[in-house]
Amino acid sequence: MQEQQITVLLDKLSQVSDEIAKVIVGQQDIIDELLISVLAGGHCLLEGVPGLAKTLMVSSLAKTLALDFKRVQFTPDLMPSDIVGTEILETDHETGERFFKFQKGPVFTHILLADEINRTPPKTQAALLEAMQERRISYAGTTYDLPKPFFVLATQNPVEQAGTYPLPEAQLDRFVMFIRVGYPTEQEEIEIIKRTTGNDHNKLSAILSADDIIALQNLVRSVTASNELLVYAAGLARATRPDKHQGEQDENVNEQTNEPCQSVNEHVRWGAGPRAGQALILCAKARALMLGRYAITVTDIRFVAPAVLRHRILVNFQAEALNITPDNIIDDLLAFVAVPTSPLQ
Repeated sequence: MQEQQITVLLDKLSQVSDEIAKVIVGQQDIIDELLISVLAGGHCLLEGVPGLAKTLMVSSLAKTLALDFKRVQFTPDLMPSDIVGTEILETDHETGERFFKFQKGPVFTHILLADEINRTPPKTQAALLEAMQERRISYAGTTYDLPKPFFVLATQNPVEQAGTYPLPEAQLDRFVMFIRVGYPTEQEEIEIIKRTTGNDHNKLSAILSADDIIALQNLVRSVTASNELLVYAAGLARATRPDKHQGEQDENVNEQTNEPCQSVNEHVRWGAGPRAGQALILCAKARALMLGRYAITVTDIRFVAPAVLRHRILVNFQAEALNITPDNIIDDLLAFVAVPTSPLQ
């Protein structure tokens, strides 16, 4: 790809964030994390109480991308066929012959908004699993490829609320990022009220095409990551695992102090798998590219670490009793794991 083409793509990418800001007040870090997950080619899960514009944020992103977009409202009575599709009986009007034809479901799109994904039972949640991982659907012995690019951008309510079905760990691991959406500041809330109670309605323009997104995803993978930073990302992922779950070759220890991370050993039941290290590097590369750099730094990894790791750490009952969350564990790990002495920081 020529340098001029890269410059045009990066200019378009910066315009996407500005375009979304027309309808979303504040939440810049969350918008950045959404874009990072798209550039990394992964799926994204947003969690927050009702009314924090999670759905609006995802739909606004979809509007700025010239891609097919479908929305599924997950409910307790939603069936897998409502997502994947089903066979219907049709008749050939010329021959009178009757045959089954596969009617594609809403998953056959570029961007699938899975709204309130934890409101539906596990059987239906699992219908997304193959689509998210393999980018294809198998039905009645036939495999159907999904369009490229394909993203699942899901929203969910906190699991403490009534009527929710927590996502299983296997499906959570398919999301490259788990973003928590918090309440706006006072000034942001005033601006939200001002915008939504007046006559002004901003229309969003499509900026990036499917080919642009694929080109940017390829560009992300060409961003440089030094060996020291690869080791650092792997160290962060491995440090999330208690000693008993580490490999035989090493332990959950700080190289400088040679001591294990106490909070992990005491409060973590299961840590992150190898996908976590892959996601850390890919998301760090995406962030670096968004900032106009072609090499990642420690800051990039540390920025994406909470969203990449929080859904991959399962705390034990003792941690729950003490109100210790995965985010608390991640804060400890970022202070615990030795930062590489690399020129790219």
